[in-house]
Amino acid sequence: MNDAKTRPLGGSDLNVPRLCLGGNVFGWTADEPTSFRVLDDYVAGGGTFVDTADVYSAWAPGHRGGESETVIGRWLADRGRPEGLVVATKVSEHPEFRGLSAANVHAAADASRKRLGVDAIDLYYAHSDDADTPLEESARAFSELVDAGEVRYIGLSNHTPDRIRAWLDICADRGLHAPVCVQPHYSLLERGAEDALIPLARERGLALLPYHGLARGFLTGKYRPGGPDVDSPRAGRASAFLEDARAMRVLAALDTVAERLGVAQGAVALAWLADRPTVASVLASARGPEQLADLLPVDSLVLDEESTALLTEASAA
Repeated sequence: MNDAKTRPLGGSDLNVPRLCLGGNVFGWTADEPTSFRVLDDYVAGGGTFVDTADVYSAWAPGHRGGESETVIGRWLADRGRPEGLVVATKVSEHPEFRGLSAANVHAAADASRKRLGVDAIDLYYAHSDDADTPLEESARAFSELVDAGEVRYIGLSNHTPDRIRAWLDICADRGLHAPVCVQPHYSLLERGAEDALIPLARERGLALLPYHGLARGFLTGKYRPGGPDVDSPRAGRASAFLEDARAMRVLAALDTVAERLGVAQGAVALAWLADRPTVASVLASARGPEQLADLLPVDSLVLDEESTALLTEASAA
């Protein structure tokens, strides 16, 4: 990775690499020393974009949420902040900070900044929609964080195109700081974002940063009919794709392209996604340095037209 390969994040002054390191595993399936090694290797490869959320990993027994942010914060304190590093986190799903009310958004941002050890969050997402809070209240709260210098830019995640449009319209009407990007579920096996979200992103100048780009690990090629069990908390959902004829077509296409290019299937899947319209960066996590090594080529991997066509056709509904 290098600066020449970064992309602008919507209308912001942030520039991000094609591969964003997801932090959902930090402090969960990757302990702190392993998480530090993954972060070190990512930065050593030129990576400058780390994504987490305040809820990670509240679902694990004995966890309260904030574990991932805490690990990243300790890594930043120990290593010093790498030049150009963009740190993103999210609000609305932490057990103690649910929803997008103004009071909650402000309180959660304070808690996240303390865990991360940063004065300002580079990119702060509304992690999921909150139908119980007026959209204007949420939009104003995020904008106030930008005015206060506690957040640099705003993002949305898991919002429908209609709700995203409404949020943007409120910001335009009220003179508020507007979101610059959206984080949707999008992959070779989940292409719903192409129906309405990508046209909206093009219209409003939003960047997309897809998550689940590896379909919970299925697109790494680890899951095979009759193959060995995979040691992963996501194995159950990923294995379900083995019963899906379209998923098996995609896997076969990934095998063909990966062999042709000499890279891992996961890198091919993410490279295809990174080349989709309005996509600025793709999220992927790694439980250890070995998994990360398979993904690092994404930043420089250029798929030829034949490979792209093969994958696009195989994944068509």
